[in-house]
Amino acid sequence: MGETSGSGRLMLAATPLGNLDDASPRLRTALAEAEVVAAEDTRRLRQLAASLGVTVGGRVVSCYDAVEASRVPALLTAIREGQTVLLVTDAGMPSVSDPGFRLVAACVAADLPVTCLPGPSAVITALAVSGLPSDRFTFEGFPPRKPGERRRWFGELAAERRTVVFFEAPHRLAATLAAAAEVLGGDRQAAVCRELTKTYEEVRRGGLAELSAWAADGVRGEITVVLAGAEAVAADPAALVAEVESRVAEGERLKDAVSVVAAAGGVGRKELYDTVLRSRSTGG
Repeated sequence: MGETSGSGRLMLAATPLGNLDDASPRLRTALAEAEVVAAEDTRRLRQLAASLGVTVGGRVVSCYDAVEASRVPALLTAIREGQTVLLVTDAGMPSVSDPGFRLVAACVAADLPVTCLPGPSAVITALAVSGLPSDRFTFEGFPPRKPGERRRWFGELAAERRTVVFFEAPHRLAATLAAAAEVLGGDRQAAVCRELTKTYEEVRRGGLAELSAWAADGVRGEITVVLAGAEAVAADPAALVAEVESRVAEGERLKDAVSVVAAAGGVGRKELYDTVLRSRSTGG
């Protein structure tokens, strides 16, 4: 059976982000020949197959976030019986902020074969076109939705020296970029990548303040953000204490202020917390 012959296995397959020409011959073969196709959205799978001129030959099962865990036992059984289970998500690589991790982990734990058909990835594509350093980077998924948690999230990234890649929903992008500018500084460089590989692909590069202003008018489409890493700076303890006290005076809790400022200053939270308390006890 070509790509899917042999003993049972789990096969992860990357699907096009938007441009169908990015579908590989191996993906077409796997869709046609796998005994089981586990899809994040079965309707989108059918649409993809039809657009590629492929007939899905195997049994199709849904495997989205809410049901992935419940699907694992039956899919493991199929693999043990010698079947190939092909896992596809709506776009890009399965298990990267998409369903797949639980199934892969279960296969690994059960010592069942796992393989991958490489292909499109929004994370790598955005990083490549961002113009920001790509030798070291970290992927952070989606930011928290609640404003306070989102600010703390950026605070934890403030001292991150590596380039940061994350996803965001278009209707939350403006608020997220505004929070990033507030916590990290409006001059921190970033790139907002919209509709990658699609007809209306757009990459906006600039400082966070500039990008926040642009996004305020509304943005549509699939969004991937690439954020420049922090520059190395020598922390001034007195300045860090002053920044903490300033945030507390504005109504922020001491522990939250310490967390954000410590991350931005590249110092330990407990170290800074103790320094603030000493400063208060000595009146200076």
